[in-house]
Amino acid sequence: MKLISWNVNGLRACVGKGFMDFFREADADIFCLQETKLQAGQIDLELSGYHQYWNYAEKKGYSGTAIFTKKEPLSVSCGIGVEEHDHEGRVITLEYSDFYMITVYTPNSQDGLTRLDYRMRWEDDFRAYLKKLEETKPVVFCGDLNVAHREIDLKNPRSNHKNAGFTDEERAKFTALTDAGFIDTFRYFYPNLENIYSWWSYRFHARENNSGWRIDYFLVSACLRDRLRDAVIYTNVFGSDHCPVGLFLE
Repeated sequence: MKLISWNVNGLRACVGKGFMDFFREADADIFCLQETKLQAGQIDLELSGYHQYWNYAEKKGYSGTAIFTKKEPLSVSCGIGVEEHDHEGRVITLEYSDFYMITVYTPNSQDGLTRLDYRMRWEDDFRAYLKKLEETKPVVFCGDLNVAHREIDLKNPRSNHKNAGFTDEERAKFTALTDAGFIDTFRYFYPNLENIYSWWSYRFHARENNSGWRIDYFLVSACLRDRLRDAVIYTNVFGSDHCPVGLFLE
Protein backbone atom coordinates (compact mmCIF):
# COMPACT_ATOMS: atom_id res chain seq x y z
CA MET A 1 0.00 0.00 0.00
CA LYS A 2 1.40 3.36 -1.06
CA LEU A 3 0.44 6.46 0.93
CA ILE A 4 1.35 10.06 0.04
CA SER A 5 0.99 13.31 1.98
CA TRP A 6 1.59 16.82 0.63
CA ASN A 7 1.09 20.31 2.00
CA VAL A 8 0.24 21.98 -1.30
CA ASN A 9 0.08 25.55 0.11
CA GLY A 10 -2.92 26.38 -2.05
CA LEU A 11 -4.20 23.57 -4.25
CA ARG A 12 -5.29 25.78 -7.12
CA ALA A 13 -1.81 27.27 -7.35
CA CYS A 14 -0.21 23.83 -7.03
CA VAL A 15 -2.38 22.45 -9.84
CA GLY A 16 -0.88 25.18 -12.02
CA LYS A 17 2.61 23.98 -11.05
CA GLY A 18 2.33 20.31 -11.96
CA PHE A 19 0.27 18.77 -9.15
CA MET A 20 -1.59 16.41 -11.47
CA ASP A 21 1.63 15.17 -13.06
CA PHE A 22 2.94 14.02 -9.69
CA PHE A 23 -0.47 12.71 -8.62
CA ARG A 24 -0.71 10.47 -11.68
CA GLU A 25 2.91 9.39 -11.48
CA ALA A 26 2.65 8.54 -7.79
CA ASP A 27 -0.44 6.34 -8.30
CA ALA A 28 -0.91 6.23 -4.53
CA ASP A 29 -3.58 4.15 -2.84
CA ILE A 30 -4.28 7.09 -0.53
CA PHE A 31 -3.20 10.67 -1.24
CA CYS A 32 -3.55 13.24 1.57
CA LEU A 33 -3.39 17.03 1.29
CA GLN A 34 -2.96 19.89 3.72
CA GLU A 35 -3.38 23.64 3.30
CA THR A 36 -5.72 23.33 0.33
CA LYS A 37 -6.92 26.94 0.90
CA LEU A 38 -10.27 26.17 -0.73
CA GLN A 39 -13.98 26.40 -0.18
CA ALA A 40 -16.48 23.92 -1.61
CA GLY A 41 -16.98 24.39 -5.34
CA GLN A 42 -13.76 26.30 -5.95
CA ILE A 43 -12.02 23.44 -7.74
CA ASP A 44 -13.17 20.46 -9.77
CA LEU A 45 -10.56 17.72 -9.88
CA GLU A 46 -11.07 14.80 -12.23
CA LEU A 47 -9.48 11.95 -10.27
CA SER A 48 -10.67 8.80 -11.97
CA GLY A 49 -10.69 5.82 -9.63
CA TYR A 50 -10.52 7.90 -6.44
CA HIS A 51 -13.05 8.86 -3.79
CA GLN A 52 -12.59 12.47 -2.65
CA TYR A 53 -13.09 13.78 0.88
CA TRP A 54 -12.65 17.42 1.89
CA ASN A 55 -12.60 19.47 5.09
CA TYR A 56 -12.77 23.23 4.52
CA ALA A 57 -11.90 25.98 6.97
CA GLU A 58 -14.66 28.43 7.76
CA LYS A 59 -12.19 31.24 7.01
CA LYS A 60 -11.84 31.62 3.25
CA GLY A 61 -8.47 30.92 1.65
CA TYR A 62 -7.11 29.34 4.81
CA SER A 63 -5.97 25.90 5.97
CA GLY A 64 -8.10 22.97 4.73
CA THR A 65 -7.40 19.28 4.13
CA ALA A 66 -8.39 16.56 1.67
CA ILE A 67 -7.95 12.82 1.13
CA PHE A 68 -8.20 11.00 -2.19
CA THR A 69 -8.45 7.23 -1.86
CA LYS A 70 -8.91 4.31 -4.23
CA LYS A 71 -10.68 2.19 -1.63
CA GLU A 72 -13.90 3.55 -0.20
CA PRO A 73 -13.67 3.79 3.61
CA LEU A 74 -16.16 2.38 6.09
CA SER A 75 -16.70 5.85 7.53
CA VAL A 76 -15.42 9.43 7.21
CA SER A 77 -15.24 12.15 9.86
CA CYS A 78 -13.92 15.70 9.95
CA GLY A 79 -12.31 17.36 12.95
CA ILE A 80 -11.54 15.80 16.32
CA GLY A 81 -14.77 16.52 18.15
CA VAL A 82 -13.44 19.52 20.09
CA GLU A 83 -15.28 22.76 19.40
CA GLU A 84 -12.24 24.97 19.85
CA HIS A 85 -10.36 23.15 17.08
CA ASP A 86 -12.92 22.15 14.50
CA HIS A 87 -13.44 25.38 12.53
CA GLU A 88 -10.20 25.39 10.54
CA GLY A 89 -10.54 22.24 8.40
CA ARG A 90 -7.46 20.60 9.88
CA VAL A 91 -8.34 16.91 10.22
CA ILE A 92 -10.00 14.17 8.17
CA THR A 93 -10.26 10.58 9.43
CA LEU A 94 -11.05 7.61 7.22
CA GLU A 95 -11.93 4.30 8.83
CA TYR A 96 -10.91 1.08 7.14
CA SER A 97 -11.36 -2.49 8.31
CA ASP A 98 -7.92 -2.73 9.89
CA PHE A 99 -6.76 0.86 10.54
CA TYR A 100 -7.69 4.54 10.68
CA MET A 101 -6.14 6.92 8.15
CA ILE A 102 -5.83 10.56 9.22
CA THR A 103 -4.57 13.67 7.47
CA VAL A 104 -3.73 16.60 9.74
CA TYR A 105 -2.55 20.18 9.34
CA THR A 106 -1.22 21.19 12.75
CA PRO A 107 -1.66 24.86 13.73
CA ASN A 108 1.43 27.04 13.33
CA SER A 109 2.56 28.84 16.48
CA GLN A 110 3.08 31.98 14.37
CA ASP A 111 5.69 34.73 14.50
CA GLY A 112 6.30 35.83 18.04
CA LEU A 113 4.74 32.56 19.19
CA THR A 114 1.40 34.32 19.42
CA ARG A 115 -0.45 31.03 19.02
CA LEU A 116 1.82 28.80 21.06
CA ASP A 117 -0.59 28.46 24.00
CA TYR A 118 -3.36 27.43 21.62
CA ARG A 119 -0.96 25.05 19.87
CA MET A 120 -0.22 23.33 23.19
CA ARG A 121 -3.94 22.71 23.78
CA TRP A 122 -4.30 21.41 20.23
CA GLU A 123 -1.39 18.99 20.72
CA ASP A 124 -2.89 17.47 23.85
CA ASP A 125 -6.38 17.19 22.36
CA PHE A 126 -5.16 15.74 19.07
CA ARG A 127 -3.00 13.15 20.86
CA ALA A 128 -5.97 12.17 23.02
CA TYR A 129 -8.07 11.82 19.85
CA LEU A 130 -5.47 9.48 18.32
CA LYS A 131 -5.24 7.35 21.46
CA LYS A 132 -9.03 7.06 21.64
CA LEU A 133 -9.15 5.79 18.05
CA GLU A 134 -6.34 3.39 18.82
CA GLU A 135 -8.51 1.67 21.39
CA THR A 136 -10.48 0.32 18.40
CA LYS A 137 -7.81 -0.25 15.74
CA PRO A 138 -4.35 0.99 14.69
CA VAL A 139 -3.81 4.53 13.46
CA VAL A 140 -1.83 5.93 10.55
CA PHE A 141 -1.61 9.72 10.46
CA CYS A 142 0.24 12.10 8.23
CA GLY A 143 0.60 15.73 7.40
CA ASP A 144 2.32 19.00 8.15
CA LEU A 145 2.92 18.83 11.89
CA ASN A 146 4.68 22.21 11.92
CA VAL A 147 7.58 21.02 14.05
CA ALA A 148 11.11 19.82 13.42
CA HIS A 149 11.58 17.23 16.14
CA ARG A 150 15.35 16.98 16.43
CA GLU A 151 18.31 19.14 15.44
CA ILE A 152 18.94 16.76 12.55
CA ASP A 153 15.52 17.75 11.17
CA LEU A 154 16.44 21.30 10.16
CA LYS A 155 19.41 23.02 8.59
CA ASN A 156 20.04 25.69 11.21
CA PRO A 157 18.90 24.44 14.62
CA ARG A 158 20.94 26.88 16.69
CA SER A 159 19.64 30.05 15.05
CA ASN A 160 16.06 28.72 14.96
CA HIS A 161 15.86 27.60 18.58
CA LYS A 162 12.77 29.17 20.16
CA ASN A 163 11.33 30.08 16.74
CA ALA A 164 7.92 28.70 15.74
CA GLY A 165 8.34 25.06 14.76
CA PHE A 166 11.46 24.52 16.82
CA THR A 167 10.54 25.59 20.33
CA ASP A 168 11.26 23.29 23.25
CA GLU A 169 7.51 23.14 23.89
CA GLU A 170 6.59 22.01 20.38
CA ARG A 171 9.40 19.46 20.25
CA ALA A 172 8.32 18.06 23.62
CA LYS A 173 4.79 17.55 22.28
CA PHE A 174 6.21 15.54 19.37
CA THR A 175 8.19 13.48 21.86
CA ALA A 176 4.92 12.91 23.72
CA LEU A 177 3.52 11.38 20.51
CA THR A 178 6.41 8.95 20.20
CA ASP A 179 6.26 8.19 23.94
CA ALA A 180 2.57 7.41 23.43
CA GLY A 181 3.57 4.65 21.02
CA PHE A 182 3.57 6.31 17.59
CA ILE A 183 6.48 5.70 15.23
CA ASP A 184 8.05 8.47 13.15
CA THR A 185 8.38 6.28 10.08
CA PHE A 186 11.09 8.23 8.29
CA ARG A 187 13.38 8.13 11.32
CA TYR A 188 12.47 4.46 11.83
CA PHE A 189 14.13 3.67 8.51
CA TYR A 190 16.71 6.47 8.43
CA PRO A 191 17.59 7.38 12.02
CA ASN A 192 20.72 9.37 11.19
CA LEU A 193 20.15 10.59 7.64
CA GLU A 194 20.98 14.28 7.40
CA ASN A 195 20.06 17.11 5.05
CA ILE A 196 16.70 15.65 4.01
CA TYR A 197 13.89 18.16 4.46
CA SER A 198 10.27 18.64 3.41
CA TRP A 199 9.82 22.42 3.68
CA TRP A 200 11.89 25.39 2.55
CA SER A 201 11.12 29.08 2.97
CA TYR A 202 10.43 30.98 -0.23
CA ARG A 203 12.98 33.53 0.98
CA PHE A 204 16.77 33.63 0.76
CA HIS A 205 17.02 30.91 -1.94
CA ALA A 206 16.33 28.39 0.84
CA ARG A 207 15.40 25.49 -1.43
CA GLU A 208 18.25 26.16 -3.81
CA ASN A 209 20.60 26.01 -0.81
CA ASN A 210 18.71 23.13 0.84
CA SER A 211 18.21 25.24 3.94
CA GLY A 212 15.09 23.40 5.02
CA TRP A 213 13.07 21.75 7.75
CA ARG A 214 11.53 18.27 8.03
CA ILE A 215 8.06 19.09 9.30
CA ASP A 216 5.91 16.69 7.21
CA TYR A 217 5.49 13.21 8.62
CA PHE A 218 3.89 9.80 8.57
CA LEU A 219 3.41 8.30 12.04
CA VAL A 220 1.85 4.93 12.82
CA SER A 221 0.75 2.92 15.82
CA ALA A 222 3.57 0.75 17.15
CA CYS A 223 1.63 -2.42 16.39
CA LEU A 224 2.02 -1.65 12.66
CA ARG A 225 5.82 -1.81 12.89
CA ASP A 226 6.03 -5.17 11.08
CA ARG A 227 3.98 -3.79 8.17
CA LEU A 228 6.34 -0.88 7.49
CA ARG A 229 8.33 -1.25 4.27
CA ASP A 230 9.79 2.20 3.51
CA ALA A 231 9.36 5.93 4.03
CA VAL A 232 10.15 8.49 1.35
CA ILE A 233 10.61 12.27 1.08
CA TYR A 234 10.20 13.41 -2.52
CA THR A 235 12.65 16.31 -2.41
CA ASN A 236 12.75 16.59 -6.22
CA VAL A 237 9.02 17.37 -6.50
CA PHE A 238 8.14 21.07 -6.77
CA GLY A 239 4.85 22.97 -6.84
CA SER A 240 4.72 24.08 -3.20
CA ASP A 241 7.10 25.27 -0.50
CA HIS A 242 6.68 21.73 0.86
CA CYS A 243 7.49 18.53 -1.00
CA PRO A 244 5.43 15.32 -0.73
CA VAL A 245 6.29 12.57 1.74
CA GLY A 246 5.34 8.92 1.43
CA LEU A 247 4.94 5.65 3.28
CA PHE A 248 4.87 2.08 2.02
CA LEU A 249 2.86 -0.35 4.14
CA GLU A 250 2.41 -4.05 3.58
